[in-house]
Amino acid sequence: MTAPASEPFHYQQAGWFTRNVFNKAVAALTGLGISILGSRILAVRGRKSGEWRTTPVNLLVIDGQRYLVAPRGNTQWVRNMRAANGGELRLGRKTEPFTATEVPDDERPAILRAYLKRWKAEVGVFFGGVGPDSSEDELRRIAPDHPVFRIDAA
Repeated sequence: MTAPASEPFHYQQAGWFTRNVFNKAVAALTGLGISILGSRILAVRGRKSGEWRTTPVNLLVIDGQRYLVAPRGNTQWVRNMRAANGGELRLGRKTEPFTATEVPDDERPAILRAYLKRWKAEVGVFFGGVGPDSSEDELRRIAPDHPVFRIDAA
């Protein structure tokens, strides 16, 4: 089965530990207002239901610009973000509405390098052996598999 051109096929399901322990622990702490290395709760409207969907994410900041990276590829939150063009970042009781712009593949390598430098221990398994010290060519090769969104205040 091939995916439509508008939705790249690459997707890696999170393992049991990530789904049932790690993500739930990070979400609980973030919900209490405790950010773990930049963690936030991403809330975005479902593309079909219109209901709010939430998931923990790592908010990356480079030179004051904020990004969300999808280490597992074309996840549900990525598909919803493409449809909604924004959402909310939550930390405790603080809710920040934002707009999102998907970063083109050719602009992703530096962002992916910074993301891996910060969170490789947590998400490196999803990058097929590519890390923060990998070549520019290797980062360019994997860029289409890892959507990146620039986040701006709404």
